[in-house]
Amino acid sequence: MTAAQSGPAGPVRRAAVLGSPIEHSLSPVLHRAAYAALGLDAWSYGRHEVTEETLPGFLDGLDPSWAGLSLTMPLKRAVIPLLDGVSPTAAAVAAVNTVVLTPDGRRLGDNTDIPGMVAALAERGVDKVESAAVLGAGATASSALAALARICAGPVTAYVRGEARAAEMLGWGERLGVEVHTADWSDAARALEAPLVVATTPAGAADALAAAVPDRPGTLFDVLYDPWPTPLAAAWSARGGAVLGGLDLLVHQAVLQVEQMTGRAPGPLAAMRAAGEAAIAAR
Repeated sequence: MTAAQSGPAGPVRRAAVLGSPIEHSLSPVLHRAAYAALGLDAWSYGRHEVTEETLPGFLDGLDPSWAGLSLTMPLKRAVIPLLDGVSPTAAAVAAVNTVVLTPDGRRLGDNTDIPGMVAALAERGVDKVESAAVLGAGATASSALAALARICAGPVTAYVRGEARAAEMLGWGERLGVEVHTADWSDAARALEAPLVVATTPAGAADALAAAVPDRPGTLFDVLYDPWPTPLAAAWSARGGAVLGGLDLLVHQAVLQVEQMTGRAPGPLAAMRAAGEAAIAAR
């Protein structure tokens, strides 16, 4: 069956998540659950191991049946020169996690991590804070700063390792219009006193902070989902603090991806979350 042919449920359409490593990505579970809930039986969603070096060839090999791509590391910035257009949201942080492939052959990049993070926090009743802290630096941290620019009235303190990382976060703050202060990672326990803490560090990096969770913590957004809960998230919850995890971010950003790729809104949030929770529980 070619791209021009149709199955019983309509034209065959394809999408996938790209990255390296990619085998543990939950994106296929979430997107397939969305297609099932929306009755898009002719749609498929896969995963492909793609590196910065192989990305151009992969994109050039796509046929018209392809509707969109989800991108994870290390491709979020590498893809930008290969696109025909980038949304202001993605341009603000120089990171694209969503590519919509249009019928006329254009590749349009967006970043759904930022509005996804805002939506996840709003779902928990966090739509404004006076200050916040970010643990870590890098692409996810810059997306967190962009999200905080929409809800944080005061300064954001970024706890990082090294002067280069500190300079990077200060630069992102200037670009995004966020008042950013930086502090050394050795003082990261102080971050936990903030009303909102966003942890963007790799698995294990913030585990030692679990012992420093205050008696009355605010809200923690730990962007990891495997393993879950992290020691920090478990300690935070045990002290009565509100906790959001990587699945919250993944689901909310994936809902927006589904809407962009399929043209069907609103995306089926509940069905996607249930599928993600079941997949994590089965691991």
